Amino acid sequence: MAILESLPVRGKAPETGYDRRGSFGPPWTDDVTVQGGHNGCDTKSDIRRRDLVEVTIKPGTHGCKVTAGILHDKYTGTVVPFDKINIEHIVALKNAWITGAQNISAARRQDLANDPINLLAVDGKTNQSKGDKSADAWLPPNKAFRCEYITRQVLVKKRYDLWVTASEKSAMARVLAGC
Repeated sequence: MAILESLPVRGKAPETGYDRRGSFGPPWTDDVTVQGGHNGCDTKSDIRRRDLVEVTIKPGTHGCKVTAGILHDKYTGTVVPFDKINIEHIVALKNAWITGAQNISAARRQDLANDPINLLAVDGKTNQSKGDKSADAWLPPNKAFRCEYITRQVLVKKRYDLWVTASEKSAMARVLAGC
């Protein structure tokens, strides 16, 4: 909870200049300085290998490309087949942009978009329902995962010098108080 207290509270910045690809670099690039960077595998493959079980790896991809697997989805608490899986930004990139990412370097934004602490394989439909919402507007349906979800949001925001809105901080504090 102390780390949450250290996050600055501000209003949202304008969305001016936000462009998913232009603002955060090429999607799923391996050209980052975070864990897994420069390992020869794109970030999406890294997260699939980390989060799925019973994975099948495409031959000739240096152990990178996952072609099948099963997800025990933390957002829903259900088992999700491979074709229904998305890779989710726990702090949505648009939310990151309007809470300070526009003020950090392009290289740090690229790291943010590919940082494993901010990424999770999840059910695609649930990922779509979240969109770019912050903690005051959306929480995972699986209540047992909410403490970890909020903790990871706080860690990401702290790591990348982002802030929270007053309502977002209040929602985070409510969840963390029950952990």
